[in-house]
Amino acid sequence: MSTSANQPSTAVFSRPRTPAAKCLHLIRTRQIIARSELVIATGLSQPTVTRAVSALIDTGLVHERTDLSSARGRGRPTIPVELAPSPWLHAGVAIGTTSTYIALYDSKGRTFRDGHVNRNVADVSPEDFVEYVIAGLHQLTNGLANPLVSVGVTSSGRVSSEGVVDAPNLGWHNLDLADRLRYQFSVPVIVASAVPALLAAEMQSTELPAPGESEPVLNLFADDTLGAALGDDVGVHSIAPLPEAESELLNTTGLATEETLSTQGFLRRLRDLGHDLPTLDATVRAGESTPQVRELLDERARLLGRVAAELVTIHRPTTLVICGSAFTGDPHAPKLFAEVVRNAAGRGLDLRMIPTHREIVRAVARAAALDQLLREPLKLTPEIRQP
Repeated sequence: MSTSANQPSTAVFSRPRTPAAKCLHLIRTRQIIARSELVIATGLSQPTVTRAVSALIDTGLVHERTDLSSARGRGRPTIPVELAPSPWLHAGVAIGTTSTYIALYDSKGRTFRDGHVNRNVADVSPEDFVEYVIAGLHQLTNGLANPLVSVGVTSSGRVSSEGVVDAPNLGWHNLDLADRLRYQFSVPVIVASAVPALLAAEMQSTELPAPGESEPVLNLFADDTLGAALGDDVGVHSIAPLPEAESELLNTTGLATEETLSTQGFLRRLRDLGHDLPTLDATVRAGESTPQVRELLDERARLLGRVAAELVTIHRPTTLVICGSAFTGDPHAPKLFAEVVRNAAGRGLDLRMIPTHREIVRAVARAAALDQLLREPLKLTPEIRQP
């Protein structure tokens, strides 16, 4: 395997950077907090925190809890703050191969309404699919008093920083999702890959690390598409291309890992080798009675382990998170994968798996929906003040 590439991109999802964003993050995670505690937790000066909190109060995102004020000696009493009832709503869209999840969230990240667009994306034109998503969002927001101020979308495949998607499994090439949704809803829109969004979901719900103290986390997603992401002090970065995964058994020499080890790519490998099986579930069932098929499934699990092991060697994460049907749909795969990674990376690596597709979908939709609010909350305020 080559280590010449596989470097992380610029952050797809960044940690809070502005004073207001840092204060809002802490207010969300700690629920009720005093300004003095924000000063300590952020490392910002008292005047900076005071200005940031005042700005958040002015937007309606935060309010004071005067009923919890306390006097400590001379001077003004301490009045803690907390999130106010959400003044607006944020939409998250997690595009899946056969079903797309759509949800509305408040500023705490609680689901307000949700639903599904049950369409096989590859069976309809990109233009028609976008119309289905737009209709779904209109249906969810119908009759609500709180305005929709941002939309976040996750997709498989490659997503540019401008929100242009290339997803062969969906039949998409250079689809500008962000532009179409901005035009329809007149709000800021971000489109990102689902792989970094998984780590962003964790980042959004945990404490802010001190500078230089963030423990890097690596995510490997193996499903209809294959991808990896790294979370660090700055935020979450996509990693591409993935290390090569050469295998004589699967005849992968010269082919991109993203192509050969995704579920769709793996099924194509099997067909080339004389095993015409329509789905991963059918392949796993066939493996129970056909040793050759089981051997190929095991080879895929080990190759994924080799890919992960090289990424661990390069990026030195403390935690490796795995998810996707390659692990959850094949009961033998997690153990084989873990053996390869442990043998290469040692026992000090924390290895965990997200067990269900439902958890993945809801996590990435929420992460995309809240990204703009948590990145720079004060920039959303002009959107809600327009007549």
